Amino acid sequence: MALSLVAAGCTDGDGRGTATAGASRAQPGTTAPAQPRTPSPTPTPTRSYPLSSEPRTIPSVREHEPGRGPGWKPGTGSAVVLAKGSGVLADEARLLARELKTGYRGESAARPGDVELALRTGQSGGAESYTLVARDGRVRISGPDEAGVFYGTRTLKQALRSGGIVPEGVIRDRPARPQRGLMVDIARKHFTAGWIEARLREMADLKLNQLGLHFSDDQAFRIESTSHPEVVAREHLTKAEVRRIVALARSLHIEVVPEIDSPGHLGAVIAAHPDLQLRSAGGSAPRGAVDIANPAAARIVDDLLREYAALFPGAYWHLGADEYVALMSRDPEATYPGLAAAARRAYGPRARVQDLATGWLNGRAAVVRPTGKRMRAWNDGFFRGGVVTPAKDIDVAYWTGREIGARPPVEYLQEGRRLINYNDEYLYYVLGEPNRFTYPTGRRIYQEWTPLVVRGTSPVPQRYSAQILGGSFAVWCDRANAQTQEQVAAGIRMPLRATAQKLWDADRPPLTWDAFGALAGKLG
Repeated sequence: MALSLVAAGCTDGDGRGTATAGASRAQPGTTAPAQPRTPSPTPTPTRSYPLSSEPRTIPSVREHEPGRGPGWKPGTGSAVVLAKGSGVLADEARLLARELKTGYRGESAARPGDVELALRTGQSGGAESYTLVARDGRVRISGPDEAGVFYGTRTLKQALRSGGIVPEGVIRDRPARPQRGLMVDIARKHFTAGWIEARLREMADLKLNQLGLHFSDDQAFRIESTSHPEVVAREHLTKAEVRRIVALARSLHIEVVPEIDSPGHLGAVIAAHPDLQLRSAGGSAPRGAVDIANPAAARIVDDLLREYAALFPGAYWHLGADEYVALMSRDPEATYPGLAAAARRAYGPRARVQDLATGWLNGRAAVVRPTGKRMRAWNDGFFRGGVVTPAKDIDVAYWTGREIGARPPVEYLQEGRRLINYNDEYLYYVLGEPNRFTYPTGRRIYQEWTPLVVRGTSPVPQRYSAQILGGSFAVWCDRANAQTQEQVAAGIRMPLRATAQKLWDADRPPLTWDAFGALAGKLG
């Protein structure tokens, strides 16, 4: 918006005076009477603004309509207010007011210098979309749902940090993918509640909306249990701490996605219940694998699923299902004849061990399904050519093509399944770098990866894009002591920011990697 302070008389477009006060023009053919001369006032220069540039944020905004004007920043008397009927945004407004160190006036008319939050249920763009308008010395953030308005406040906060102002103009923004996450293996390594809460706050500013907690594995079971306290490790999260984590996540529009992995990775349960251990024909006992022909194994896992479904009231549940050792042998039926016999009894003469494992997956899904949660399982828990197929409402968490017989992602997509991208080539941060893993770099994610790159480095065909719900960066703690939790936080900082950028908008980022890194330094 161009401003002009006009001197006495008229001005032209650049503010220069075109007449002096008290002067008169003589008509043609007449002689003007003598007038005393008065000094001309000094013209005030016009204050004009170039078109604004889009704010620098992580992730970048999808659309910015530039304007002319000084932009907005908080000043004396600035406050965060709510539009009439938008009282549900009170928590978002109070948080923003604290961050900006301004007042909060609730539902009241916006004044010059204010930020107004507005819920507009009819506004198009999806629940996580928002519109931010900076004009006439005010900011208005509106969206069809609380989540979108919250993301608008994150954009405002980052714009102030990166450039000192919210640029004049209109931002229309929305995510490309509905699921954008970080997963942390808190089973192999104990992470404190405070550390997890710090990651939630970091995720919120990056507009990530899912935190996965893998809390049961061979090394430990890390959350307090009332149904089976005997399986819980000495270092663990209490239920009170988990409720606090879940409450903070919800206030930041983040879903916590719990995972109890089975029927493999149950070493902590087997340590307390050795009778559940799977044994081969030769008597070997593969680590972490329960005997899925033993009904007692399902009973204990189902007890835990029911207990924690109430502790985690969100919309998603991860069933695990990866790396069941019986199915990683060359001839599962010969190596584990007890499982093969149980499969035939349950599913007929053509059934194999993989069918018994699929029946296990479907059984655990049947326990979780009444809670209304959407379920997912690792891709190597889905098998081709069996007499039993996984339930259609279980999404594929695709992590690897390294496993024996691993199916390419297109197979799942051709079946019509939805998929979440955990590509271990780019998105796996494995402590100690075992098994040829190397710590991922933000640069490589930023420059090479997109949500369509599900396995290795090649994308799946664009026609399957709608079935790819999003992705998640994953922290695995195979060598738990290789890094402290502080080192983990520092190590994942830039990879997480690159992942957030590519999940929000998978097109070529607007900044070079070096400029992106410099921006991340400004934003903290």
